[in-house]
Amino acid sequence: MPLHSHEHRDVAIIGAGFAGLAMAHRIHNLGMTIQGFESGGDVGGTWYWNRYPGARCDVESMQYSYRFSEDLQQEWDWTERYAAQPEILRYIDHVATRFDLRPHFRFQTRVVAARYQEETASWAIETDDGRHTTARFLIAAAGCLSSANRPEIAGLDDFAGTLVHTGHWPAEGIDIAGKRVGVIGTGSSGVQVIPQLARQAAELTVFQRTAAYCVPAHNGPLDPVAAQSVKTDYKAFRDYCGKQFGAIAATPGTQSALAVDKAEHRAVFDAAWERGGLSFQGAFYDLSYDLAANDIAMSFFRDKIHEIVADPHTAGKLVPEHRFATKRLCIDTDYYATFNRPNVTLVDLKATPLTTVHATGVRTSDADYPLDVLVLATGYDAMTGSLLRIDIRGRDNLALGEAWAEGPHTYLGLGIARFPNLFIISGPGSPSVLTNMVYSIEQQVDWIADCLGYLRAKAIDRIEVQQDAQDNWVAQANAVAAGTLLATGNSWYLGANIPGKPRVFMPYLDYPGYVTTCEEVAANGYTGFALTRATVEALV
Repeated sequence: MPLHSHEHRDVAIIGAGFAGLAMAHRIHNLGMTIQGFESGGDVGGTWYWNRYPGARCDVESMQYSYRFSEDLQQEWDWTERYAAQPEILRYIDHVATRFDLRPHFRFQTRVVAARYQEETASWAIETDDGRHTTARFLIAAAGCLSSANRPEIAGLDDFAGTLVHTGHWPAEGIDIAGKRVGVIGTGSSGVQVIPQLARQAAELTVFQRTAAYCVPAHNGPLDPVAAQSVKTDYKAFRDYCGKQFGAIAATPGTQSALAVDKAEHRAVFDAAWERGGLSFQGAFYDLSYDLAANDIAMSFFRDKIHEIVADPHTAGKLVPEHRFATKRLCIDTDYYATFNRPNVTLVDLKATPLTTVHATGVRTSDADYPLDVLVLATGYDAMTGSLLRIDIRGRDNLALGEAWAEGPHTYLGLGIARFPNLFIISGPGSPSVLTNMVYSIEQQVDWIADCLGYLRAKAIDRIEVQQDAQDNWVAQANAVAAGTLLATGNSWYLGANIPGKPRVFMPYLDYPGYVTTCEEVAANGYTGFALTRATVEALV
């Protein structure tokens, strides 16, 4: 990579979503120079791209927001219990403007390569506009769910109608009124978009490979009295959240599902259903750990789906075959009830596989479905996709794809052996997608910023994960996951939605225990990292 006509910064940041903006804010306050890169046209990250109808966060608004500024917490008023994409994007826009963060980023700029330069202990970064930047430290804040998964389906490029992925929905929207619409995929994005499309389309055909467990959001206007109660002592509320599993405010069940009778099961589950949201997973404490307890939850969903969906045959197709909560629990609004609409058809792709897409529709093994619009709600190459799409090379020109050939290995989800001065936010091996992402993002941002301040104070210009620390962390993460049922699912947590992707359970399943570990690592002088002074002059 040529170094002429390049810029040099202390820190380079990839991504201008929640993580990238928070990181830029902290780095700026340290007095370090920054160059950020964002492929989108503005701030927002996943909320910039995911503009599909019904896109909404599954963490409540009062929690899914920054806590680094008390003034910000007090001045922003959320309108709904669960904020929709437009409101979240307005919030991120407000933050970027209020703290003057946009000047730190180049937008519509994709990083295509980043190579560690041993001779200067820095990163050389190339972008798709042909420009080059060097930086002492590189921070990947590219997001866990930002690389859309476009499935390999025969004939997909031959479709002559409107073809769109939920992760790249056009800002101007799509007119589907009176049209024949098909949706492939029934994960979180499919569960959100399907009820919305059903209200507008003449016909909606849902192509389902795997049925989803869905719990109602019971969304609505945010109670201003309840919101003000939180704002009265927002810090105490945040501190409480940080002590809960996943940093999500909830009151987890203290009973085993095996300790009560069938009537009590139903009463507890019904109460959790009426509360709605992700806290349903904690209705009993052992649902994700004990097979017999999990069977009880599966039975509840089977009965509930048959109660909601009028046609028994359709209801049967909607009952998941996999174990409860071994895939992402979906938070919905009228998802199951949508299949009672006369204009909605459910196609079970396990019974009648999809064979091809053609110019005018989709063909399965037993029928042809004419379509005007085809929506791919097929999710993301989660947690690793956004990094592996960049040609990242560490010491000795080691490619990240080669280092992760058998699955993503990290230390704390923050760094990678043989990739000095590289930090990841919400990387594999961190709690990330199993948490309130904004809360856990800020924890990692603060840890990285404190680390950079420490390195500067000690005149250290190179930090690298030690191989044994990484190996031990990977073993620990696997052991924690093995103690639950989550690692047994065929889910995107393991990369199972991407053909050929190594099957590794990527999130770390212990928050807030993870925070304690990170604090201990820092307090002990960054154990597990090698800190050295390079024998080169700093770049200017």
